[in-house]
Amino acid sequence: MNYGERHIDRAMIPEPTLRRLPWYLAYLKMLDLKHEEHVSSTQIAKRLNVDASQIAKDLSFLNIKGKTRIGYEVHPLTKVLTEFLGFKYRHNAYLIGAGSLGSALMRDLGLMQFGLNIVAAFDIDPEIIGSVVSDIPIYDFAELPSRQRSSGVAIAIVAVPFSSAQEVADVLVDSNIKAIWNFTPFRIKVPRNVVLQNTSIYSDLALMYNSIEANVNNKNITK
Repeated sequence: MNYGERHIDRAMIPEPTLRRLPWYLAYLKMLDLKHEEHVSSTQIAKRLNVDASQIAKDLSFLNIKGKTRIGYEVHPLTKVLTEFLGFKYRHNAYLIGAGSLGSALMRDLGLMQFGLNIVAAFDIDPEIIGSVVSDIPIYDFAELPSRQRSSGVAIAIVAVPFSSAQEVADVLVDSNIKAIWNFTPFRIKVPRNVVLQNTSIYSDLALMYNSIEANVNNKNITK
């Protein structure tokens, strides 16, 4: 079975679908390692707590359809999702901010498995400039423009204090960085031709805490 042979219009794929596809891929990889040949949308649904019809709809955006009573072929689907999501290829990136969060990202081997290769980190702290974390050198942030010109790296991960986030982003844009993965809680602004992805662990914490409080209040009301 060949998946994804027809043209895929990426602009038509909803963001929620793009966020779910890596969930499916992670589960498929696990099945592939066990040499499972087929999987149904119902099986995926039970494992990931996503409606089976939603899974089928998500995969249809990639021109992927399962067979009746057989489902999807695990190995081919794993390959298609890996390639479509960009995880098959290596994307070199700079890390800006080598503090506690930045250092954790440098040590995260999982990023490499999903195609993200941090080749260098930058900071302004003289105590860590010149050091190495997980074979990744840490340079003075002032060197970033010149190093970008020689390397052509187009992706930057921002893990600096929120008060410096916009200033750092401005330097990155001026240095021809084309995509920024923002880990700060500050909503930085970039030109339209620069891809910006915000990932705020603080927002997620706020949502989690609020849900906890809501659950507690609901229990108190029902008593």
